[in-house]
Amino acid sequence: MYSASPPPPRRDFISVTLSPGEAAGAGGYNNSKAWRRRSCWRKWKQLSRLQRSIILFLFAFLAVCGVISYTNMGEQWKSLRKKSSEDQKTEPEIPGLKPANPAVLPEPQKAEANYPELSPQKHSKPLHVRRGPPNLQIRPPRRDARVKARDVAGKTEEEPGQADKEEKTEKSIISWRGAVIEPDQSTEPPSSIIKEPEKPSSVEVEDQKEPVPINERQMAVIEAFRHAWKGYKAFAWGHDELKPLSKSYSEWFGLGLTLIDALDTMWILGLKEEFEEAKKWVATDLLLDKNVDVNLFESTIRILGGLLSAYHLSGDSLFLEKAKDIGSRLMPAFNTPSKIPYSDVNIGRGTAHPPRWTSDSTVAEVTSIQLEFRELSHLTGDKKFQKAVDAVMKHVHSLSGKNDGLVPMFINTNSGQFTHLGVYTLGARADSYYEYLLKQWIQGGKKENELLEDYMRAIEGVKKHLLRTSQPKKLTFVGELAHGHFSAKMDHLVCFLPGTLALGAHNGLTADHMELAKALIETCYQMYAQVETGLSPEIVHFNLHAQKDRKDVEIKPADRHNLLRPETVESLFYLYRFTGDKKYQDWGWEILQNFNKYTRVPSGGYTSINNVQNPSNPEPRDKMESFFLGETLKYMFLLFSDDVDLINLDKYVFNTEAHPLPIWAPA
Repeated sequence: MYSASPPPPRRDFISVTLSPGEAAGAGGYNNSKAWRRRSCWRKWKQLSRLQRSIILFLFAFLAVCGVISYTNMGEQWKSLRKKSSEDQKTEPEIPGLKPANPAVLPEPQKAEANYPELSPQKHSKPLHVRRGPPNLQIRPPRRDARVKARDVAGKTEEEPGQADKEEKTEKSIISWRGAVIEPDQSTEPPSSIIKEPEKPSSVEVEDQKEPVPINERQMAVIEAFRHAWKGYKAFAWGHDELKPLSKSYSEWFGLGLTLIDALDTMWILGLKEEFEEAKKWVATDLLLDKNVDVNLFESTIRILGGLLSAYHLSGDSLFLEKAKDIGSRLMPAFNTPSKIPYSDVNIGRGTAHPPRWTSDSTVAEVTSIQLEFRELSHLTGDKKFQKAVDAVMKHVHSLSGKNDGLVPMFINTNSGQFTHLGVYTLGARADSYYEYLLKQWIQGGKKENELLEDYMRAIEGVKKHLLRTSQPKKLTFVGELAHGHFSAKMDHLVCFLPGTLALGAHNGLTADHMELAKALIETCYQMYAQVETGLSPEIVHFNLHAQKDRKDVEIKPADRHNLLRPETVESLFYLYRFTGDKKYQDWGWEILQNFNKYTRVPSGGYTSINNVQNPSNPEPRDKMESFFLGETLKYMFLLFSDDVDLINLDKYVFNTEAHPLPIWAPA
């Protein structure tokens, strides 16, 4: 069977007709713009709606990015041009020209944890400074070019052209008075300064001096402070005192005593980051309208004094506003028949009362609040604060019952008379009365002669009734007198006296005060050196008679605790500042090392101890007093400094909690 034959192949033909014009290129493809536009449009129409939407979105996104980039580049270019024009306008330095408002203390910068090698900064041109708060001119910080470019609007004015000079030393350490730190990338200026009072005192005009770099011992103090602050921040933030061993806190008034006590210490040490943290707490969490009883004396020297000092050093009016608030809330204490204030005040209710067990107040407490309230009147123009505390001093000045200028320890708030007559001490309950006699006289410009007379008479009374010499090293010490019987007992608190005597001698009082100060500070040092841990007990008794194998210092079991007190370090600071004798720095260094050895808690903080005679077990008490940060470490840092202008003692007077307040200049 045969298959059918295949069909013949099919042929297809296409007919194309070319017109003469197209053949000549008039209508065909000729790479013209019109042809390309028609071709692109034809391809665009061939795309789906989704494809066209994606392409349009990408084009829009790129356009927005381009606009943003252009704007940023324009702003940078504008700022560079502005900076260049400012540099060209820098005024030439005029030889011998002094700044109108010289600096006293700079704004602190953040101190780095890893301390760099120290190197002094080259002397720079005098800077134009802004007005500081009343009684203090604040030095504007010197910043490198990078920080200057990032400063926000409203910062402290700086001298134009300074960036060129600082750019060359960008990697070097910045050194101000009392602080050497790495350049900081962000700084925040103090809040706007409040209006000056009618009669502000002013700091004397002086040449700006070569900054003094921080030394290794000061670095060790900064490290100790940071360690203590770490524990407080972690376990007791916003509370009164740290309990470092139990990693908790104790509350006294509920007003953040440690934090407020440490404000000016952080400023002086240059710890800006910690200072700013604490300032934010003061602004938002320091609530004074609360139903709580506070001790007039303690809240005045720690809270009011700390806030006033922080205001003067930083220039931030926040601290002055808080100081006015707490000062006003303490005023009900003076509503007594005798005008001798009660010991306790309820700052929420506006009521005051004596202790529950007596109607007496201690003499030290009612006569050691004057520096703070007087300064509050000086700043605010409200005389009620100074009037109240001056009345107390005038009343005590007129009282009988003194013994050659020495005062008893108690005074009755109803009668206004001394009680428990015949007992005289420079220790607890009387100590700071003598300190504030001298310091009020200095604060007021050395015009109030009654204060000076009482102070000079009291020192003569100390020499006559309380001064003795121990055996075998013949240490000069200050004992106590009770109804005519002398006791060779001396509180560690009495070690404020060498510094006070030296301060008086520096201010023109008799030279033998300085000699007595030198003898007493030797005794205070021996109260540390003759003890097994190298730390002083709270109270010592001195041997008056030579006995074989016995030291000058004896310690009773009830007195062998150490509370991290500052009085000896305080006096070492004054003696070194006025004499320049390096042994005082060495003694302070020994004390700091022993604090680190026996009281430092690894998790953060330092603790008071119960037994300074047992190096293997000093029996920690689990409490860090607020004055360890407010006083002890502050005086340590100042002791190790060779810069006399780091809290110049011709311009500042310390309150009894180590808060510096300005000395009033003559009107």
